[in-house]
Amino acid sequence: MLRQFPAASLSLWNPSQKGVGFGMGKLKKPEFLSSGSYSHQLKIRHVKIQNNGPKTSGIFCYSGQRPGRRFNSKKQESSPQNVDLPPVTPRKKKKPYPIPLKKILQASRADKKLAEMGIEKPLEPPKNGLLVTELIPVAYEVLDAWKILIRGIAQLLHVVPVFGCSECSEIHVAHSGHDIQNCHGSTSSKRRSFHSWVKGSINDVLLPIESYHMYDPFGPRIKHETRFNYDRIPAVVELCIQAGVELPEYPSRRRTKPIRMLGKKVIDRGEIVKEPEQQLSVDSTSSMVDFDTYRVLERFGAPTELEVPIIAQETLWAYEKVRWGVTKLMSKYTVKACGYCSEVHVGPWGHNAKLCGEFKHQWRDGKHGWQDATVDEVFPPNYVWHVRDPKGPPLRSALKRFYGKAPAVVELCMQAGALISNKYKPMMRLDIIIPESEEASSVA
Repeated sequence: MLRQFPAASLSLWNPSQKGVGFGMGKLKKPEFLSSGSYSHQLKIRHVKIQNNGPKTSGIFCYSGQRPGRRFNSKKQESSPQNVDLPPVTPRKKKKPYPIPLKKILQASRADKKLAEMGIEKPLEPPKNGLLVTELIPVAYEVLDAWKILIRGIAQLLHVVPVFGCSECSEIHVAHSGHDIQNCHGSTSSKRRSFHSWVKGSINDVLLPIESYHMYDPFGPRIKHETRFNYDRIPAVVELCIQAGVELPEYPSRRRTKPIRMLGKKVIDRGEIVKEPEQQLSVDSTSSMVDFDTYRVLERFGAPTELEVPIIAQETLWAYEKVRWGVTKLMSKYTVKACGYCSEVHVGPWGHNAKLCGEFKHQWRDGKHGWQDATVDEVFPPNYVWHVRDPKGPPLRSALKRFYGKAPAVVELCMQAGALISNKYKPMMRLDIIIPESEEASSVA
């Protein structure tokens, strides 16, 4: 005879009732299940239950649950087999905020509340204009690695050929350009989206992201009419200068007293210091030549065959060093980027030069839409297609989904004989066998 429990609790079942009962009951883990992990299982056991009276035996059906076992979960998360290719950001759309908008609004409301109460905004270095002493050696290391990176790329370009499209920003590191039809230039429709390849330069591999140099980043903003009074230097160099690097050509104000802010308004910038005259022309003997890519192929000649792998390994080390240092400096120092174009400004606020010509710039009168910058905007990786055989047949559009990508500097150094890190291999898709063009349609 079958009976059903009157409720979902075993304590409400009358032990005097005879027969086999089926129902739902909540039991603790040590009572029926062994220690260890759980799994979905159904068990039938003969147990004894005492409910304020004599013990009664019965047959019960119960189930347990435990999370599924994951073997080598840490190893799989640390080194994935393949990762997706970097997404192509649409030009007719604003970049996403690196910090969630909800947190930005919360911080803004907190600052406004303090300002209404007359309480100054609490600032820590470098937000208050003072230097972070522990990051000064990091800035010097980044600047030294930046010089090695420029010199190494210039020497490798004499050995490894690089091609760039004359109509778009696509580049390719191989002995010939690829045949992938992804050109979006002005005349791409006439060429069926094939690229128009020309010989590439160092600015194609190392994208020139420049910023205005300011003697006092916390001083008056750069206006559109006064923009020619300020020099434009690489954003990485400007970041290092503001982090404590001393360059005679580009001096920077070093404050001894912190600035004071009430909300968004600066109420105390310190005493007025006259900005020294800047050198508008840089001589060939100046140290700033080493930080710029201007005519760098003429300054550094082609290396010998034995020197190529050594230079490639040093260049790859310098690339990772610069990226590591920029990430560390940007964790403290503020860098702004336009949400519509590639303009970058190193400082607490953006400039007011009306130079933006991207999506809906007419609505903003050419002004930039400033937001917090990311490392990829200050030091862009510039991904290119990975070529397994540089002297082999060119890449084709039919097999595009089997190809991988890598940063341009990494691809250049790899083809020159450098040993790359494992973090670049998942995006290169080295474990995927590239089929023939006739077999591509049959691959799942």
